[in-house]
Order: sequence, then C-alpha cells, then structure tokens
Amino acid sequence: MPETMQISLFKAFTYAADGLWTHWGGRRRIEARQISRLRRLVEKARRDSPLFRRLYADLPTSGKIDLTDLPVTRKPDLMDGFDDWLTIRSPSLEKARAHLSDMDNVGVPVGDVAVFQTSGTSGEPAVIVLPSAFVEYYFGIMMARFERYHWAMIRDLRKRGVRVTITGGNGHFAGNGFNKLVQSVNPRLAKGLGLTFVEAEQPINRLVETVNAIPDVAWIVTYPSMLSILVREKEAGRLRIEPALFSTGGETLTSDLQARALHAFPSLEYGIADFYGCTECLALSFTCSHGRKHLNEDWVILEAVDEAMRPVPDGTLSDTVLLTVLANEAQPFIRYDLGDCVRFHTDACPCGSPFRSFDVEGRQATLVRVGEVTLSPLVFDLDHDQARRVQLVQTGEKGFEVRIQLAEGVSEKRVFDDVIAAVQRVFHDNGLTDVSVAASDAPPAFTPSGKFHEVVPLKSAGARNMI
Repeated sequence: MPETMQISLFKAFTYAADGLWTHWGGRRRIEARQISRLRRLVEKARRDSPLFRRLYADLPTSGKIDLTDLPVTRKPDLMDGFDDWLTIRSPSLEKARAHLSDMDNVGVPVGDVAVFQTSGTSGEPAVIVLPSAFVEYYFGIMMARFERYHWAMIRDLRKRGVRVTITGGNGHFAGNGFNKLVQSVNPRLAKGLGLTFVEAEQPINRLVETVNAIPDVAWIVTYPSMLSILVREKEAGRLRIEPALFSTGGETLTSDLQARALHAFPSLEYGIADFYGCTECLALSFTCSHGRKHLNEDWVILEAVDEAMRPVPDGTLSDTVLLTVLANEAQPFIRYDLGDCVRFHTDACPCGSPFRSFDVEGRQATLVRVGEVTLSPLVFDLDHDQARRVQLVQTGEKGFEVRIQLAEGVSEKRVFDDVIAAVQRVFHDNGLTDVSVAASDAPPAFTPSGKFHEVVPLKSAGARNMI
C-alpha cells in the first residue's frame, strides 16, 4: 500500500518548543543549532542525493565542514539533475510534472510529499518537493516566533470577520496550494487559516465585485502589485471593504505604496504586515511587532553576497543572496542563489529578538538593463488616473512597449501619450536617448502565479534564473 502524507500536530508543537528554547538561548544557541543542522543536512545530502554526492566528493568530512566550503548551487543545474537531486527516490521529475499538469491536483500530495512549482518569472519554473516534516516545521516555527501582540491580533481578526487570499489560481503555487494541502491532510491544523480565495487574474471590475460581496473582510493576503490595484479602486470609491490588516509578500513593498494604502484604508488598525519567503522556504523569516523582518536562523541560512559570491558587510545591499534550508532534507537547498537583494541591519531590533533582521530591496530578475545602465522598476511612475492597469514591457535591449487596460469611456491615445512621455523622461534623465517606447494592443499580463509586474524586463540567457 503506497504511503500517504500525514501531518502531526504534536510534531508541529515540538518544532514550536524547540524554536522557543533556541530563542531563549540567544545568539550562542542560535549559531550552535545552525552549524549542527547544517552538518547534518550536508551528511544527508552526501549519503542520499547522487547529485550532492558528486558535488561534495572532494570536500572535508561533514562533521568538520564550514558553510564557505560548499559550492554555490543554482536552479537550472539542480532542475537538470532533478532525479539525482532529491534524497528520496520518488517522485521523479516526470511524475511530478504529470501531477502538476492537472489543476484538480492542487493541494493533493504525491504519496508522502507535497509538490508545488514556482512561477518561473525569469525562466523555467522550479519543482519544489515538501515532506510532512517541513509543513510541521512551518507551523511550529511561526508559532514560536509569535509575540503576545500577534496572538491578540489574530484573536481580534477572527472576531471581526474572514481572511481573504487574492493570488494566482492558474497553477500549483504555494500561495493557493499550501492551504489546500493542509486542509485536506490535517483540517485541525488548518483551522483558522482562512480559505476564502479570490483569483487575481480576473478583470478588475469583476474582482472588485467579488471582494465587495464577501461579508466582513477583516484581513487580506496578497501581493504588493495587487495591493496597488486595491488602493486605486478604494481611492476611486469602487472598493467598499474595510479590512483591519493587509499581509503582503512575494514582491517588494515600497514605502510609497505602504503610505498610500494606509491613507486609502483608514480601517487598517494593524497596518500592513510584509512577509518575506519563497516556495523553496515558506517560513524563511518572520515580521515582528516593530515591522522588521527577522531570519529564522535556527533553520535557515541567508548569505548576503556580491556578484562574486563574497559576503557583504551588514548595512550593505547585496547583489544576491544564498539560501540554505535546514528544514527540508528531502530536497536539499544548500547555498542556493535566490537572486534577491537584501540589506542586514547593523543595530538590534527594538522588539528584543536575537534573530538578525533585514530589508529586502528587490530581485535581480526585476531590474531593467539598457546597455551599461541598470534601472530599478521603482523609477518608473506608471500610474494614470484613466487606466486600470499599465505595464511596461522590455522587448529588446533598447526597445519597450506600453500595455494599458483603460478605464471606461476615456481616450486611448491620450493615456498612451502621457505614459510613454513619462517613461521617456526616465530614460532621458538616466542618459538614455536612443530608447524606443511604443504603444501595444496587447493587454497587461500576469505571471502564472497571479503576480502583476508593472515593469517586465527582458529575459536574457545570461541573466540569473531567479524564482
């Protein structure tokens, strides 16, 4: 009889107890747990993953190994060797992809593991395999990191109404599938998560009607790009909800958008909680009561490095980060180039947590490169009061097109002219005078996971293959 996935509430509480014990031990205990778990993971990978056995063949013994002894790994290489990558022999890549091709399988385990995929924004989607131990870790470690403030907030939100998740519905993505997985495998553990789901890809007017029809929306979980749309709809008077909390993740939340959202939604008693994680490690960090992101260092290693993969000092923005997930031994992510740009704080957080805190300032995959000039997507102001959505798409090294979803009854030419002129000013201000920007008949497009990127850079063969 084939094995089926089981999630133990007792084991989740064991992770929570261990997380609290580590917290109380401060930096010394955190660092001791981290190195012992790293060496255990390396030994497991060497023994049971043919790919890592080859990769680590000439390295010191696992009991003496240091993090910097280990080579950097990247998604294309790992995916090319998928069937040799896992420390378990099932599922194969063929079986995983067959499972992922059927939308009826969202949240359904494959034997004793769950299978998800990343959105593949900058290349081939990665197939992510999560054992039950990782799901138990997810719940346990987040319970361990909660402050009294968070417990009181959740109790209050449950009394006020429902939690609504607005994310992509066209694939096996963790934002939608993880909740469905837990609901099917252990409903007791999933209780209180909130499974009211709204598909992000639908037309804005229909999305607004759907959300307005949900009674007592207390909490919305979504991407910053969708938050921007909700803010515009609220400012226009079309969105009538009064949530007490927004939770965002998956993209960069700018300070401008945060301020605008707080102004548009005066009901946000608990503000905007911005989380940082990825499908490879859903519980990568936690957000404290002071709004800082803290790394779950007892189970996660995140190295801020430059382009040559050398560590950068705290306070310096990295070119990328290397992720090591100590809580998933089935699919080892060890010094995995994640592609995000982060800056670790140099001071202690006022919340008193011993876990390091950091800011995320974007992903390499979102940067626009024109010749020798690199621009952040944040320099482009694409808002227009007569457009529902505006998207700038790079079609060549010096070619761009503008895609617009217009509001009803407005002049298409005027909106395109205004947006194109604003984009051209940005290029001109950065010394780029030979860039072409044209109007496009194509509609603005979402990523497969339901994210809406206002700026879509050119994908190049030499670019990092980020998630």
